[in-house]
Amino acid sequence: MAAATIIYFYFFLFSFVSFHHLLFSFAASSKTRITQGVTIRDKEHETLVSEELNFAMGFFSSDNSSSRYVGIWYDNIPGPEVIWVANRDKPINGTGGAITISNDGNLVVLDGAMNHVWSSNVSNINSNNKNSSASLHDDGNLVLTCEKKVVWQSFENPTDTYMPGMKVPVGGLSTSHVFTSWKSATDPSKGNYTMGVDPEGLPQIVVWEGEKRRWRSGYWDGRMFQGLSIAASYLYGFTLNGDGKGGRYFIYNPLNGTDKVRFQIGWDGYEREFRWNEDEKSWSEIQKGPFHECDVYNKCGSFAACDLLTLSPSSDLVPVCTCIRGFEPKHRDQWEKGNWSGGCTRMTPLKAQRINVTSSGTQVSVGEDGFLDRRSMKLPDFARVVGTNDCERECLSNGSCTAYANVGLGCMVWHGDLVDIQHLESGGNTLHIRLAHSDLDDVKKNRIVIISTIGAGLICLGIFVWLVWRFKGKLKVSSVSCCKSSDALPVFDANKSREMSAEFSGSADLSLEGNQLSGPEFPVFNFSCISIATNNFSEENKLGQGGFGPVYKGKLPGGEQIAVKRLSRRSGQGLEEFKNEMMLIAKLQHRNLVRLMGCSIQGEEKLLAYEYMPNKSLDCFLFDPVKQKQLAWRRRVEIIEGIARGLLYLHRDSRLRIIHRDLKASNILLDENMNPKISDFGLARIFGGNQNEANTNRVVGT
Repeated sequence: MAAATIIYFYFFLFSFVSFHHLLFSFAASSKTRITQGVTIRDKEHETLVSEELNFAMGFFSSDNSSSRYVGIWYDNIPGPEVIWVANRDKPINGTGGAITISNDGNLVVLDGAMNHVWSSNVSNINSNNKNSSASLHDDGNLVLTCEKKVVWQSFENPTDTYMPGMKVPVGGLSTSHVFTSWKSATDPSKGNYTMGVDPEGLPQIVVWEGEKRRWRSGYWDGRMFQGLSIAASYLYGFTLNGDGKGGRYFIYNPLNGTDKVRFQIGWDGYEREFRWNEDEKSWSEIQKGPFHECDVYNKCGSFAACDLLTLSPSSDLVPVCTCIRGFEPKHRDQWEKGNWSGGCTRMTPLKAQRINVTSSGTQVSVGEDGFLDRRSMKLPDFARVVGTNDCERECLSNGSCTAYANVGLGCMVWHGDLVDIQHLESGGNTLHIRLAHSDLDDVKKNRIVIISTIGAGLICLGIFVWLVWRFKGKLKVSSVSCCKSSDALPVFDANKSREMSAEFSGSADLSLEGNQLSGPEFPVFNFSCISIATNNFSEENKLGQGGFGPVYKGKLPGGEQIAVKRLSRRSGQGLEEFKNEMMLIAKLQHRNLVRLMGCSIQGEEKLLAYEYMPNKSLDCFLFDPVKQKQLAWRRRVEIIEGIARGLLYLHRDSRLRIIHRDLKASNILLDENMNPKISDFGLARIFGGNQNEANTNRVVGT
């Protein structure tokens, strides 16, 4: 017993001494404020920390070098990830450095010989005033104050990293190249790349290599940067504000205030956005510019657009440059070798350049110029905004105007060459490019030829389908050509509806647990065309499998993508759900409900064709450790709101009152913009306007 008491006593004594030793060590090595007479010393491993211990400032070296730098880093995150460097071009050799307040009130960094290697260099501090102090805020901002007035801060003197809360000035050459990269991954000295707001025109983020543009974000339209993908985080958090003195600045604040986010111009010339992933204890790269070769500034030269294309099914996306219609390669031999930097040149001069003058001095009419519309484009660089509502007339009235666009900023016009044009997969704007009258005539003639060819093809295909139906009797239900235009889907009439319901069960009625509905009003696809569109229902086109049966991806001849549900012969529940879904969803139209494109019925083959959702279902993101990183809180809230809008429509606003009865993550589909759409109405049920409850004969749902 006595031995045990002695052991407990020594254990308590050891714990007490250890705790006070740790407390003393922390107090000795960390400070929250630097005043005159207080020094942060490298030899003592001392640091300046923010109040909540989010950030620390002290000495560091890269790659085990003897060169020492003063920097700011995240204090509570492994790394460290340095966000600011003081003496980036004048490192200290050895650990004799110190940080203190000088006699003139400035914050300074000293080497081992007490020489100044860096200073805040504020000239208006009263040298007789002894009240200067420096502190590190919890947003990472190092602030020097005098008489409670901020006289200098690191957020106004950044290095390579943009932090939330920083104000980036807009306009003026002296404020353009605000952020400068490191020279290498381990050398903080100034590198070759800078980043800032374009000083030469409308607000946009630009990365320079020296004085040469390397990448730009596209123009700010009051909500987002137009040249970025819709999914990019640049969409959210940025605002353009006035400073009350006639100036403007960009500021970024994450929608989730607890997110740790930083933007950095890397030593390799890439602008990146990082977000701290608490679960994985690492930084996730969520945005990058340039992201691919088409993002590189003016990849294709003047009057040419860059597209990402797949040259073969097994190959990756590669950049391909094409001259805009009405233009041709300036150096065709180089163009054919894949050297597109020379760009394109106009084939036919504009009206102002081609007016003929006869010997008598009279002018001969040569036809008016017009405009070619190109959609989903990253707008060219060097635009000007003009104060008019009639953009087309404004451009035509100026002989040097080459294009215009109507965006949130107003009427944008371009003069001279159109540079840095890119076709975007999502987002972008419509660019109206000025062409000569004869080039527009060629466009119209080509359209007439194409329309005539398609019309003749449709007639031939219709005759072929009729012959097959007439002589073989196998395609009697397939009433619509698969090669139809997706813009004009024909409506199914009542007679065809009765024929199709008879194909299901031999009766003319389809029921939804006692609720009778009229026949569906949507097109019936040709089964053979659906088979061709899905590559004969190949495994490569298979998207998944459900209780209904397999689901396949298909592509119609016009390029429209669809998702095809195929009723499985072995499905015990499929037939009823098929009838239910076909009858029900055809009567519902809402942006948050999946759209039914049509159906196909031939013998035992029963198919439903939906709009294709490239991002599949919500569960693919929620339960995938990699994909769930794409669901930022803002995106999750938008998905929840979309689902709620869809349910509100079903429960209250549609002409039929619908209870889904099988709502789950796998039945929430996501389109290319991550907009949610409720799907799978096989188990849904219709309620009367005043009906609050109902009975069912079977267990449903998941």
